[in-house]
Amino acid sequence: MKWDDASEKILVTMLGHLGFSIEVERITTDDGLCLQIKVDDTKTIIGRNGDRLEDLQYLVNRILNKHFPDAPRVKVDCDNYRHEQEGNLVESSRELAQKVVETGKSTRTRPLNAYYRRIVHNALADTTGVNTASPSGHDRYKRIEITPA
Repeated sequence: MKWDDASEKILVTMLGHLGFSIEVERITTDDGLCLQIKVDDTKTIIGRNGDRLEDLQYLVNRILNKHFPDAPRVKVDCDNYRHEQEGNLVESSRELAQKVVETGKSTRTRPLNAYYRRIVHNALADTTGVNTASPSGHDRYKRIEITPA
């Protein structure tokens, strides 16, 4: 079995044990593989602010990497929730960066989990005039500091 087959099987099995009957669509992107969950009860799978999707993705990747150490990271999404959130986050972070460039004053994002912090850092990596930094610590949600370069 290949890692992509295994990742889908892990997700289907986990949710099956929780009583969900799901279909999974595999989407290959520049970032790797995305497992798009097709289910009637999307709100229960997504959870509050996408927390359940984040937890499912974490578990799928942990189990997958135990059996396939070289497998790339797999993204788990449902009803394009994460895709839409990412787009909104990139747009708002670019607006914050523009504000920093115009005013010369630092600003911070709303508290973000590690997944979304990575998206902001990557979105602003090539933006001239700003730097980004996450505070150290073990908190699950942190604000990114956007400062003038």
